[in-house]
Amino acid sequence: MSTPNWTDHGIVEMEDWGESKSAIAGSPRMSGKILSVKEDGSSECGIWSCTPGERTVTFANDEFCFFLDGEGSYVRDDGEIIPLKKGSVVFFAKGWSGRSLITKTLSKVFMCR
Repeated sequence: MSTPNWTDHGIVEMEDWGESKSAIAGSPRMSGKILSVKEDGSSECGIWSCTPGERTVTFANDEFCFFLDGEGSYVRDDGEIIPLKKGSVVFFAKGWSGRSLITKTLSKVFMCR
């Protein structure tokens, strides 16, 4: 079995994942590409992108994120603000809940478990 990899994330053909069903402002539209999924479904990794807008978010699993481009923030239900820009690194624990506010199309590499 070969090692899953992309030598240049910027040329990966993203798949349209549609408009966010949890949008509360604007029309945020998501796209992405899965690099690898563990056979038992317990983890996956890939690239995700979302256009500007605001939406509610609850993480169903632990998720590590490295942001490749864009600007915005996540606001936890308790008021904690996590500003995002190119190079930001965030770990969202399973159950994290709040809002995503994207002002410039945001892209990230993610790993969920």
